[in-house]
Order: sequence, then structure tokens, then C-alpha cells
Amino acid sequence: MSEYRILLVEDEESLASMITLNLQIEGYTVVHAPDGLLALERFHQQAFDLAILDVMLPEMDGFTVCETIRLEGNKTPILFLSAKGSGKDKIEGLKIGGDDYLAKPFDLEELLLRVAKLIRRHDQGYVSLATTDDYQFGPNKVDFLRYSIIDKEGNTHELSKKEIMLLKLLIQKQGEVVSREEILEKVWGYDVFPSTRTIDNYILAFRRYFEPDSRQPLYFHSVRGVGYRFTP
Repeated sequence: MSEYRILLVEDEESLASMITLNLQIEGYTVVHAPDGLLALERFHQQAFDLAILDVMLPEMDGFTVCETIRLEGNKTPILFLSAKGSGKDKIEGLKIGGDDYLAKPFDLEELLLRVAKLIRRHDQGYVSLATTDDYQFGPNKVDFLRYSIIDKEGNTHELSKKEIMLLKLLIQKQGEVVSREEILEKVWGYDVFPSTRTIDNYILAFRRYFEPDSRQPLYFHSVRGVGYRFTP
């Protein structure tokens, strides 16, 4: 029997039962979560070889679940399973860190083949761009895995998990304005929300570390009344 563990995140009970049964017949161990928040709990509690993630879920949608665990550094392969099958939806799913995307309705045999392929790639050490461990811009370097940075002067600093998650979110969405609401949802989740000032202070710290002149930022820009934008 296989020792591979799969997290199945699907709110439609009959579909979840059918997928679970067929995965178990293939020898996989399956853990089921019917909503996005419970899926996050499972990711925090256990290790998986693959996650099959529906997009339209109660509590928290699948895209947000994916982006949140990627910001946390979790590299579990993710196969999106969704009725939202447009090219735009697929691109968005892959851009935020998904490894594959299968539209509903789907062929069961195709699902099982994609599952086997993703697990095999993961075993072989495949890493997607969305899960890279480091990033460099100008003279600055960020090590997401070790929660550390090298600043403009070559000094090394240790950052908190929230700081690294915010930094990763802005970098992944480079050139785009990231709203305060999105930051709260994806970095702080549904825990106690920080004040807007807390986020501002993080941005000010990033400027001190990375900007040649923190008063005239090249990289970390505030967009009044909306949020922030990173420009490499």
C-alpha cells in the first residue's frame, strides 16, 4: 500500500466521497476538509504529499487557501479542482502557486493520472516558481526559508513570520496594488487583525532595510487609501 497522504478539500459531499473512495482504491491515505478554514487547519497540523483543492469553498475560497500556505512556505503540490474552468481562472490558479488545474466535470481516470504525476514530480524534487526560497532585487536579498534578509548595505537581519509573509505577498504580486484587506486576509488570516498602523510600520521597516532613500522609495510604494505596491 502507498504511504502517500492527500488532503481533499471539497464541500460537495457526494463528490468528496466518490473521489475519496477512488483515491483509497489506488492506495492513498485521504484526509477530507469541507471548507477553506478547516483546510488551513489541516495544513498546519499535518504533512501531505498532495492537496486537491476546490476553488469555490465555504468560509475561505481555494485560491486564498493556496496563496496563504504558499506565503507560509508550504510547498505541498496543489491540484485545483473547479467548476471555474476558464483560461483566466486557470492562469490565476497557477500564478498564485497551484501546480495543476482540472475543470469540473472531469474524467476520473484523468484526475488519478494527474494525482500520480504530481506526486511523482514532488518526489523528484520539482519546485515551481511560486515556491522559490529566495529572491533578489537590487543589492537586496530575501531568504524566505530562513526568514532572513540581506539589506542594501550587506547586513543580515532576521524577520518575523508575518514580515516574511507580507514581503512575499508583495513580491509575488509585483507591479500590482495589494489592498490592505487582501493583506489582512492572506497574512493575518482570520486571527486578531492588526491596525492599519501595524502594516504601515512593516512597510516603513522594509524601506529602511532596502531603499537607497526611504523618503523616496524605489521598491515599496504606498497607494493612498488602497494599499501598497512593490516594484523591483
